[in-house]
Amino acid sequence: MLNFLITIVVPMVAAFAISLIAGKFLIPFLTKLKVGNTEREELESHQVKNGTPSMGGLMFLIAIVVVSAFYIKDYPLVLPIALTTLLFGVVGFIDDYLKTVKRKSDGLLAWQKFLLQLVVTTGLCLYLIFLTDVKFTLLIPFAGIYVDIGWLSIPLMYLAVMGTVNGVNFTDGLDGLASSVTVVVAGFFTFASLYLVGNVEPITSAVIGALMGFLVYNVYPAKIFMGDTGSLALGGFVAATAYVLQMPIFIIIIGLIYLVEVLSVIIQVGYFKITHGKRVFRMAPIHHHFELGGWSETKVVCVFTIVTIILCFVAYAALLG
Repeated sequence: MLNFLITIVVPMVAAFAISLIAGKFLIPFLTKLKVGNTEREELESHQVKNGTPSMGGLMFLIAIVVVSAFYIKDYPLVLPIALTTLLFGVVGFIDDYLKTVKRKSDGLLAWQKFLLQLVVTTGLCLYLIFLTDVKFTLLIPFAGIYVDIGWLSIPLMYLAVMGTVNGVNFTDGLDGLASSVTVVVAGFFTFASLYLVGNVEPITSAVIGALMGFLVYNVYPAKIFMGDTGSLALGGFVAATAYVLQMPIFIIIIGLIYLVEVLSVIIQVGYFKITHGKRVFRMAPIHHHFELGGWSETKVVCVFTIVTIILCFVAYAALLG
């Protein structure tokens, strides 16, 4: 009971408090700097959001890193997850800074963002290989066995990490969407860490608390957006935690929303180019497709979060089975 309190309740509450307090200072500071968001013109209902401060991911990123630092000595596997979360957050911060402060509409160029993500992913890969005992074997859902796919595990890692990071990035488009979905995913990882004795529950619990603190300001109508600072950091957290726990295959289950979001963009862009102007969806990422179909923003967030909860229960069964 004491261990549960120390490794789950304390980091969750502490991260919640830090994130909540950070918002009190960060929101007026970013508003004063006019670090505002610009919405797509096609989304008429979103135009009132223009000027809402972005880069709010700093709130929960600070909370996660600060709380995690207290647990690294006794829980060393927290470190690669925290570092990956932080470094992807830095990549997102650079992108946000260029877009909102330097007024470069595109922020980082596509190749620059890809290269930086590649560097961070390589860092995680090397860290796990040389500085931990984490194996690159894969836990198979429902089977309860670990499979070694040899050298293929390395390219798979790049695909899984960068795909997840960009999936979370595309999911961040509605008030509270990416943060609500990721709270549920972090809850699953907390359970998985306890069940597998993965010893990373301090940071997964900290993520839950930090995101709950952020949601106080990010639920509809949002007072602040997480920006790429937050979405890339969360993607890094999800991918790194999955690899430390040797369960990247489970991302397909618990992170299906992320996968569908990124696939909707790939399908939309590819079909548009092939057909010279035709579209599969009303708008991509797919959450905007539902919006333009008549769903309210809060309904989309609610449904996507409920779907993730159901998928996490499926993942629980897959883990226990």
